[in-house]
Amino acid sequence: MASSFAAIAGGIGGAVLLLGVIFFVCFRALRNRKYSNGNSDSASSDPSAVVSVELKSEGPGASFAASRLFRMEELEKATKHFDESNLIGCGSFGLVFKGLLCDGTVVAIKRRLGTPKQEFTEEVAHLSRIQHRNLVSLLGYCQESGYSMLVFEYLPNGSIHNHLYDTGRESATKLEFKQRLSIAIGTAKGLSHLHGQRPSIIHGNFKTANVLVDEDFIAKVADAGILKLLEKIDDAGPSGLSSVNAFRDPEINQIGILCEASDVYSFGVFLLELVTGRDASHIDEFGSNQSVLDWIEKQLSSNQLVDHRLVGSFTAEVMKDFIKIALRCMSFPGRYRPTMETVVLDLERILEREIMHTTVMGEGTSTVTLGSQLFTN
Repeated sequence: MASSFAAIAGGIGGAVLLLGVIFFVCFRALRNRKYSNGNSDSASSDPSAVVSVELKSEGPGASFAASRLFRMEELEKATKHFDESNLIGCGSFGLVFKGLLCDGTVVAIKRRLGTPKQEFTEEVAHLSRIQHRNLVSLLGYCQESGYSMLVFEYLPNGSIHNHLYDTGRESATKLEFKQRLSIAIGTAKGLSHLHGQRPSIIHGNFKTANVLVDEDFIAKVADAGILKLLEKIDDAGPSGLSSVNAFRDPEINQIGILCEASDVYSFGVFLLELVTGRDASHIDEFGSNQSVLDWIEKQLSSNQLVDHRLVGSFTAEVMKDFIKIALRCMSFPGRYRPTMETVVLDLERILEREIMHTTVMGEGTSTVTLGSQLFTN
């Protein structure tokens, strides 16, 4: 019996040893394969390749992010070798091209000069995982041929800036007041989501041109996190950033840093553009609390504050509250400004009231509301 037990034990021991050898061989093979793929030319040029980067600052359960690595060949084919016919703009990151990928996906490709950097890859991976209905999605990147490129989802209806100021557009895109309110709410939700990240993501270059709309006119904030990305790849210096920026919080010149309140100020300027239908860059008074208040008072007294295209599409009470929110967002000092989360709630309330009022009273005020009458109470 003792000999039988010894035989069984010996058999089990042999099996365990054999399994151990097999496991070790497989482990080494997989490790060598992974190392080989990660350092081969074919891996870096695979259009479906996904780069995983560890992000230790994200906390447990969210320590890995993924971003698609595109080939230069694929992006050249998508844009007809970056032909001028596909050039759709120029932003803070550089030139923007419309592209059609092999799978039929339409994308916006932002390109600038830049040598490959690991910091770029890591930041793109981080930004790619920030997903929200009111944020333009970053799909991936490419670092080849002396360029750094970002690939975003494409928004067919362009920016709100174009809808407000492109006189060549049809009157159907004039944007009624309730539509502008909905766009403001969607935009506020996008910024609020950025500020709700840990650590918080500051947009830093928010403006009307960075509010895009999809085929359903859902507002999406573009270029979130681009300024921080540029700091990591500043070989060529920032592109498209003007020294004169009406959306820039004047307090930045005093405290020297961007913060959530800076984005809130920029959002307040955006709200005033929605109200006035005028480009803020042409309004010299923006820059201090008193000058903004003086400018608004002057526009009210001359009945020139509200965009004339909005006549008959709003109620005076709700318009007054909308303007008040804009002024609160632009308050000085910045600590008195509301959070974007609070702004979302306030805007949603006044949209509900506007819908209720116009349902009962008609589509809007049938007569022109004098600007001087908006704040009589």
